[in-house]
Amino acid sequence: MSETVNVRVLLLFGDQAEIVADVPAEERAEPQRYPAADIAEAAGIPVDQLAGARLTAEVGDDDRLTGWRRA
Repeated sequence: MSETVNVRVLLLFGDQAEIVADVPAEERAEPQRYPAADIAEAAGIPVDQLAGARLTAEVGDDDRLTGWRRA
């Protein structure tokens, strides 16, 4: 069973988006990078508008995020 989490796109770094959990800074883990184009397509947001976006994602068994949606 997967879990849905709230995340935020911190910034774009080349073709990658840096993602963090949408929680207070002191509770965050290190940002994780995911392909920006994959996130943009799934969430219906242009790549150049991803930075700062608040999304939800599904956490898989391997702790990787998928199923990106606008929050």
